[in-house]
Amino acid sequence: MDHEKNNQDLRVVAWETTRRCELKCLHCRGSARNQDYPGELSTDEGFRLIDGIASFAKPVLILTGGEPMTRADIYDLASRASGLGLRVVMAPCGPLINKDTAGKIRQSGIQKISISLDGASAVAHDAFRGVKGAFDSAVNGIQHAKDAGLEFQVNTTVTRNNVSELPAILELATNLGAVTLDLFFLVPTGRGTALKQLEISPEEYEKALEWTAEASKHSAIVVKTTCAPHFARIQTQSTGKRGRAGGCMGGRGFAFVSHRGIVQPCGFLDLTCGDLRKENFNFRKIYEESAVFKNLRDVDSYTGKCGYCEYRYVCGGCRARAYAKNGEYLAEEPSCTYVPQRS
Repeated sequence: MDHEKNNQDLRVVAWETTRRCELKCLHCRGSARNQDYPGELSTDEGFRLIDGIASFAKPVLILTGGEPMTRADIYDLASRASGLGLRVVMAPCGPLINKDTAGKIRQSGIQKISISLDGASAVAHDAFRGVKGAFDSAVNGIQHAKDAGLEFQVNTTVTRNNVSELPAILELATNLGAVTLDLFFLVPTGRGTALKQLEISPEEYEKALEWTAEASKHSAIVVKTTCAPHFARIQTQSTGKRGRAGGCMGGRGFAFVSHRGIVQPCGFLDLTCGDLRKENFNFRKIYEESAVFKNLRDVDSYTGKCGYCEYRYVCGGCRARAYAKNGEYLAEEPSCTYVPQRS
């Protein structure tokens, strides 16, 4: 099997450094609350995780949560990873970013942050995030980041409530000075299981991705997607060249580490591939030898239309969405309208 069909080079690791968060986001994968969560990796264990990753790869390390800035040691962890050659980015919510903390973020080696805006107005964003004033605090945090010279991107979770606002959200992100707008397509897991009624239909999904592909051609900033693997198929169809999006990366260049050190294909696919504490923090062993990761890399073993689609190597379908819908992570992507051309 060639490299394209079995791509396992580690390119991105997302570490849920904590599950604590002051927001009450409707879609939250971890159903996070502003409370202590027992069993979170300690500082020393975080260093071991980082060392283990850096020992065999130099991926982008996303420090996420919850709210990663609630960890007092977050700057030490970032400095450790940056010093070992990892490209460190962070996904804070915004309220904890001020002049002082923005400076610490930059000094620790974090190269970029992402802040979520799920509507073009405070009313829409605050309703989705569950806390009044969330929009204003996010925008204030963005301003402090800009003043500190930090690059930032805007993340938006696409739902039925805001899909019509995408042009306005892109305009907002551009005007704020973002370098990227990253559109996250809702996966109904965690607190998001209650949002199934807010999922856009497969037809709306396709239209939204077509709009994204067109917007990405003309926008002053980068427009990309997350949890929308068939965006790669749409890009390939429109250009005749392999889409930049790259499809589903779960286990195929991407891994997620929970606050307790459990390695998963992604944060939305709640399948244990290994426990770092039980494996002596041998991240490489888990990533390369986990049966789940191996199955994900064998794209030809996918079932339904994803198993024979001519775009399966550039797309692969969302494995988390398949698991949420069918209880089988190798099943076909339930939100895809494309009909494959059988050979």
